[in-house]
Amino acid sequence: MCPSTSTTSSSTEGPVIVRIAGRVLPADVPRLCTELSTKLGNRAAGEAVCDVRELTGADLTTVDAVARLHLTARRLGCRLVLRGTPAELLALLHLVGLGALAQTG
Repeated sequence: MCPSTSTTSSSTEGPVIVRIAGRVLPADVPRLCTELSTKLGNRAAGEAVCDVRELTGADLTTVDAVARLHLTARRLGCRLVLRGTPAELLALLHLVGLGALAQTG
């Protein structure tokens, strides 16, 4: 388990927030998805936010994590959006067709 990644949710009323800080390791990916699934639980469809402002270094493992979090959220009837997406991650996400997940502005 990488101590630099964490998953939190604000409350049962607001969106689930997943924060990723530091570098994502391959072992973090299934754990992040499990935590997101648990946090979403039986909530009504809505939005989950993945805050990547504190991400250090974007690589294919990071893209894999984002893609799997996206699929996990969709499977549970929820939309995943990225917040604070670094330019290097945004470029990789556009290459694989996931650039629309990043919030702009």
